[in-house]
Amino acid sequence: MSILDKFRLDGQVAIVTGATSGLGIPIACALAEAGADIVLAGRRADRLKGTASLVQERGRRALRVQTDISSPADCQALAKEAAIFGPVGVLVNNAGIATAIPASRETPKEFQSVLDVNLSGAYWMAQAAASVMNDGGSIINISSAIGLVTAGLPQAAYSASKAGLLGLTRDLAGQWSSRKNIRVNAITPGYFISEMSDTFADGYLESRVKTLPIPRVGDGGELAAAVLFLASAGASYITGATLTVDGGLTIS
Repeated sequence: MSILDKFRLDGQVAIVTGATSGLGIPIACALAEAGADIVLAGRRADRLKGTASLVQERGRRALRVQTDISSPADCQALAKEAAIFGPVGVLVNNAGIATAIPASRETPKEFQSVLDVNLSGAYWMAQAAASVMNDGGSIINISSAIGLVTAGLPQAAYSASKAGLLGLTRDLAGQWSSRKNIRVNAITPGYFISEMSDTFADGYLESRVKTLPIPRVGDGGELAAAVLFLASAGASYITGATLTVDGGLTIS
């Protein structure tokens, strides 16, 4: 096997949550270009059609499954459908939500709703996928640089959920890498264009990225390339790691 062959995913099925929009789309496309068939999960079933078409344009099969990852039952149902579709080798826990509410005004319901998706949902999905995953599988949790640093917004719930996801990654890697031969890693993206970034106030994003060592917004393909690396045999000796893809945000 050549070094480039290690980055192929031929014959595998990859599950991508949060595949309706934003970064889920380039992630799904990159995995398809590497040879994987893709199970696309999201709460808005109608919006999965566009991503499915992009996967199919790359010569791969796409299965659309309406899923609310905050529901353990939904996660189990998704994993079962994925296993019927083909041999599951990859899970990308990409689904997430964000709020920006001052801590003095945030309600218990508002705080918990973010944790239910970003942290608990990733856990339920990892549990479900691990139960059907092939030997040598890979789980990639999409955390955030905001789990490591602050960004000038009141984001206690989002920050806590993304920091918690890093701890969850390390623990699952410790439990599953030897016993199940499933690697578990995390990526902490910085500033990318997504539905979350659409909620920022005018000028916020521009003011933040101009101070970075790489002073621009990230391209979705740059994040997708990192996902592909961790999904592939090219990262077969990597587990429990956090790969930062943030243009230098965490060091600036």
